[in-house]
Amino acid sequence: MRRFIVMAAIAWTVSGCGWITEWVSGTDNSPPPAPLQAVANPIPFSKVWDTRVGAGTDGAFVKLVPALDQGGGLYAASRDGEVVALDAGSGQARWKVATKLPISGGVGVGDGLAVVATSKGEVVALRTDSGNEAWRARVSSEVLAPPRIAEGVVVIRAADGRFFGFEVASGRQIWGYASTVPVLTLRGSAPPLVGQGVVIAGLESGRVLGLDLRSGRPVFERVVAAPRGRTEMDRLVDIDAEPRAAGSTLYIAPYHGSVTAIDLQSGNPVWAKDISTYAGLDIDPQAVYVVGADDTVSALDRRDGSVLWQQAELSGRHLSAPTVYGPLVALADFEGYVHLLDSRSGRIVGRAQIDSTGVGVGPLARGNMLYVYGKSGTLAAYRAGG
Repeated sequence: MRRFIVMAAIAWTVSGCGWITEWVSGTDNSPPPAPLQAVANPIPFSKVWDTRVGAGTDGAFVKLVPALDQGGGLYAASRDGEVVALDAGSGQARWKVATKLPISGGVGVGDGLAVVATSKGEVVALRTDSGNEAWRARVSSEVLAPPRIAEGVVVIRAADGRFFGFEVASGRQIWGYASTVPVLTLRGSAPPLVGQGVVIAGLESGRVLGLDLRSGRPVFERVVAAPRGRTEMDRLVDIDAEPRAAGSTLYIAPYHGSVTAIDLQSGNPVWAKDISTYAGLDIDPQAVYVVGADDTVSALDRRDGSVLWQQAELSGRHLSAPTVYGPLVALADFEGYVHLLDSRSGRIVGRAQIDSTGVGVGPLARGNMLYVYGKSGTLAAYRAGG
């Protein structure tokens, strides 16, 4: 239960925004991690290169998700303010910048910028070709989600429920939108989907929101999960899993709710499967892969949500979001292992330990390469197969 935070109102004279973040203390009643079993007939899974990025998470509960661009660049940031651009194939550094800022939101890349945000609400845009600073801006609170960039707009989601749109060229704020945040939420914010003129985000209230990318005007809102239960803990319905979209269908997954497929043209649900998650999901042409709150990995048929397979051998291992990696599904855990599952059967077919301090964010996949960023700052590229 240490993944939770309380958003508690305090005196207005102390804080202009009226909120303070506190860890929930008490007994950890989560299930013990399942011991790892030897992988039978493992596939080859070898390290191509590795490097270090500052102090990694530096002991903070932040998800510093790296980013890939279309030009072969890999970008990562550390909690102590280091931002690096690497050649994704070789791991060679293109540039490195020491911002000396408490980065909390990972890296967003697009339109020639690499953008990071901090626990103090600072937004810093660096030029991807040089690392030189393009502009700075400020938002209303800590940023826990990586920025998203598309069609000339940088979208920032702040932890207090506000969304901001900034002009790529100048950093000028062009819009803002405020959503309501419940009293008790999971610590974390899912980055929105951005593109085709729309921003789509899952909210802490269990709703999915659509905003016009150019104006920030709401274009739709739908309830995915309604609060239920007698306690605030029971009533958590945060959508902390990053949404996925394919064609006209949106796949979204709340905590204490159901993995849901929504038709974006009508706004109506196509199907829903009762699985609670805060880790995340990914999709391929056949299936939706989701890590449940108990760390059971499920594959659901994209057409109707029926269960194709479930893998429970990694229960209690605090799994990351899953990543589709060719015919495999890759996940990382609290001991820094990356597990490879066969996407058609769910069988574990490969494993490697990347960072003994743990991995808190899902791997990135591009072609035959898999990129993993550990909590200590180890950033590694692996390749499966011969």
